[in-house]
Amino acid sequence: MVDFIRGLSLRHKLLALVLGPLLLLSGTVILLTAHWSTSYTYEQLFTKVNTDLRVTHDIFDRIQRDQQTALNSLANSSSFLAHLQNNYAYGVMHLLKRQKEHGGFDFVNLLSSNGTQRLSDQGWVDWDLSRSPLTESVFADWATEAPLDSATGIEIYSRSAWSAESEALEQKVVFPLIDTPRAAPTDKTVEDRAMVIRVLQRVRGNDGIALGVLEGGLLLNRNYAFVDEIRDLVYGPGSLAAGSRGTVTVFLDDVRITTNVPSSDDTRALGTRVSVEVRNSVLEQGVTWINRAFVVNDWYISAYQPIVDVYGDRVGMLYAGYLEAPFRNDLYRAIALIAAVVLAGAMLAVVAAILGAKSIFKPVESIARVVRATAAGKRQRIGKLNVHDEIAELATQFDSMLDTLEKNSAQIKANANELEQKVQERTTELKLKNTSLQESINLLHEAQQKLATAERLAAVGQLTAGVAHEINNPTAVILGNMDILIQEMGDNREDVQTEIDLIIEQVYRIRSITDRLLQYSRPTSSAPVTQDDLMGLPALKSSMQYSDTSPVLIEMVEINELIESSLVLVKQEVSQKHINLITRFNPIPRITIDKLGLQQVIVNLVLNASQAVADYGEVIVSTHVGEGDVVCIDVQDNGAGIPAEHIPRLFDPFFTYGKEGGTGLGLSVSYGIVQRHGGAIDVESEPGEYTKFTITLPVRESDARTEQLQSQHPHHEMSPG
Repeated sequence: MVDFIRGLSLRHKLLALVLGPLLLLSGTVILLTAHWSTSYTYEQLFTKVNTDLRVTHDIFDRIQRDQQTALNSLANSSSFLAHLQNNYAYGVMHLLKRQKEHGGFDFVNLLSSNGTQRLSDQGWVDWDLSRSPLTESVFADWATEAPLDSATGIEIYSRSAWSAESEALEQKVVFPLIDTPRAAPTDKTVEDRAMVIRVLQRVRGNDGIALGVLEGGLLLNRNYAFVDEIRDLVYGPGSLAAGSRGTVTVFLDDVRITTNVPSSDDTRALGTRVSVEVRNSVLEQGVTWINRAFVVNDWYISAYQPIVDVYGDRVGMLYAGYLEAPFRNDLYRAIALIAAVVLAGAMLAVVAAILGAKSIFKPVESIARVVRATAAGKRQRIGKLNVHDEIAELATQFDSMLDTLEKNSAQIKANANELEQKVQERTTELKLKNTSLQESINLLHEAQQKLATAERLAAVGQLTAGVAHEINNPTAVILGNMDILIQEMGDNREDVQTEIDLIIEQVYRIRSITDRLLQYSRPTSSAPVTQDDLMGLPALKSSMQYSDTSPVLIEMVEINELIESSLVLVKQEVSQKHINLITRFNPIPRITIDKLGLQQVIVNLVLNASQAVADYGEVIVSTHVGEGDVVCIDVQDNGAGIPAEHIPRLFDPFFTYGKEGGTGLGLSVSYGIVQRHGGAIDVESEPGEYTKFTITLPVRESDARTEQLQSQHPHHEMSPG
């Protein structure tokens, strides 16, 4: 918001300072007026509905008193007393029926003084009196206390009890409950109780002796005349706004049993229920509730109070209220009219402020226009203004300043061009010196790397030379003793000839390995021997001929077969950890290479992989043809992986990671063997996932010629000795 205000023009800022408070004041007046009007209006509406509820309650009480007065008049009627004292049952029943029809009762009975009998057309019959605090007050024992002559109150009859009074009126008390918005949840589906205004009146003879008790009852269920009479008295013509309607309802518990509130189909909303908030306040807490309420399907200004039965329990509610919408619409129209008047006055003030500000800001805008043009590189001047105030003086000084700035700008531009040329010259010199310095740094870095490698190789060379020398001595002793053992055994050696050959073969293999270690320590002293070197040398009968010197033999090798034979050597190590050793061979060309050296590399990588995985791990050995005439051998495991910071040091002598007891020479020696054949070993690893070593060996143009020479001079393996 602050940034938005800062981006406004001066005219808009000053107008905002003037008009902002005006509009804020107008809005405040409208809001306060709306709030006050709403509060005052609803206060008056609630006061009215409270008065309406009191009038409704008074009429409700008056109707009960009228019922009581009607029975009292009958009890004191001379004709009624005469018929009763003469035991003229037909005459008494005639008067009871006439009182029922004209007095608005649903039943009128004559009971005996103790309530055990009721008069019928056939005479007195036994009767099971419905007992309550009302009957106890009228049928009190004359000997112990004086009974009341009359009593009236609200009683709730069960369906069976009401059926005993009048089978014809039984269905009037049954209401299927209708699902009502905002009502409290209930498991009931039907309301079949009766709410009755019950009146009891003692009948005394002229001598004061009790002759019986009159019992009358007015059923409130579906008693439309009852609520319509109250509505007409409370909400007569002119008492409500146009379009509103007054309503009165009697509730049994929270169910409407008689009402003039319309439902959605414009019938009386019988069986609908009151909202849960009203139920909790009136029935649970016993307080009078006055507020807006959602009645069936619309909002009403409503008032509720509890109906208490003869036991003192809250058994229902008495309601009076009227439709809110017409009053609310009148309120909104009044607020809208006030808002329109206030806004119209505010708009007139806005127009006056804008017209007055225009004459002030026009010169300022001319100055601003020249400023923007100057910033865009255009040459403009304000010139003479048709005003004679401080703004005109400012415009004259501004034009003079622009002329001065124009002259100074030209001078600065000339100086800048000269400076730029000098900067370019110095920059070119610095670039040349930086290039020369970078080349020197690169040469120094390469020299440092070569020096470090030479130092590590010298240390490894010294160690491997000593190891090879010490191993060659016992192997010479073993071979010498084997010769003596063979001579001593004579013809008996045939039974163990296989074992003898195996021992001699492995001794020569040991000597071959030590020779390679010596070669690793003196890489320039021993060059590999190729098939071309062996041509014409009858002393070497095969590529596997054993000799004391054991030269490194280069021959045409089938890589997949070599790998298969190499994996046999690590079978025991792999099987101990139950490792799944998988081979995935693809067709690849034969290449010329040191067979035993490559076998040593493969065995070393597979053993390293088996040590890197846990029991029941997985090691995959695969081959494929790479790009650029190369053969690739992959050894991959699903072990713990190698952190990225350790990968550059994996091929350093004596560096080991991820296993116990390692010397750190296996990968260094393997790297040397592969590198001497023009190949490379690459490492790819994801910690916690896998590690993959890839051997890349070149396919030379001479491989085809070597394969042809081998086919012309085939050699066969011979056993030593």
